[in-house]
Amino acid sequence: MKKNKYHIIGVMSGTSLDGLDLAEIVFDYSREKWQFEILAAETVPYSSFWKEELREALNFSEEKLERLDFKYTEKLSEEISKFIKKHNILEIDAVCSHGHTILHRPDKGFTYQIGNLPRIAKMLGHTVVCDFRVQDVELGGQGAPLVPIGDRLLFPEYDFCLNLGGFANCSFEKKEARIAYDICPVNIVLNKYAEKLGKDFDEGGKLAASGKVNEGLLKKLNSLSFYTQNPPKSLGLEWVKENIFPILDASEISSEDILRTFTEHVAIQLARNFKEKSSILITGGGAYNSFLIERLNNIARIETVIPSREIVEFKEALIFALLGVLKLRDEVNCLATVTGASKDHSSGRIYF
Repeated sequence: MKKNKYHIIGVMSGTSLDGLDLAEIVFDYSREKWQFEILAAETVPYSSFWKEELREALNFSEEKLERLDFKYTEKLSEEISKFIKKHNILEIDAVCSHGHTILHRPDKGFTYQIGNLPRIAKMLGHTVVCDFRVQDVELGGQGAPLVPIGDRLLFPEYDFCLNLGGFANCSFEKKEARIAYDICPVNIVLNKYAEKLGKDFDEGGKLAASGKVNEGLLKKLNSLSFYTQNPPKSLGLEWVKENIFPILDASEISSEDILRTFTEHVAIQLARNFKEKSSILITGGGAYNSFLIERLNNIARIETVIPSREIVEFKEALIFALLGVLKLRDEVNCLATVTGASKDHSSGRIYF
């Protein structure tokens, strides 16, 4: 389906469990360049029920996980339908949805995002493009990150694109190839310890700023073997549960000190990945963590750029919308240099 303009709804649910991001976007492809306009966007927060279900789904039996997948597909359909009705959106080319990652073990050849059942297209009454990661893992890739093709096509003016969500990941050009990888966990950890202090998240990093760095804990975190691995590489909730939470909980220090120490850890790991005087486009919820950004700027001599609210909060929904458009056009939307797959390919499933 090749044409110059596409009217798309992009849908993203991140591992930080902030909520469901929905964005209405018009893409324009002219003069061999992609341009976009975000017409409407909002985040639907998860209820405590859904937060708990999604957080614990990793431990579900196969039967219980199948039921959750069915329920979550219905929830996605309901929220997308509400969004369409609320904003009076007409004549959509497609809904492009990431779903929600429950299991991500590319080392074992497996990744699973719920909410990608064919039923979603029937319930919505619109074409749906979804399930973008499975094919890449089948081709020997990490199945992540998938956003870099969007960074290349939509934000080419920056040296690095950095997303601070559940995990931090970056992408950049190197010798005419796009390189990208996960750097470290961010909000998937910070949110958990903010919740212990009665907050959904650490607004502006104020809780972290009130704590003290525990040097012993910081050293343990920085010495994790993942950080010495060469890309392509990606992280999942499983890795955090096995490698991060046990270290933090064993430290027996206050939640404020954990937040402060982990924020310092994130800033150090981020700084290691950027060349001096580089321009860094920062998006994702972590872009609002002014204390984290301050620590990053103090450690690395870089130019950090925080774009408009719509791009900060909805860049991933925007780019998964673009991935869906590229799939509809049967064009490459997944780069082997990024994921380690055997070849570039057009990933995802189309349900009419």
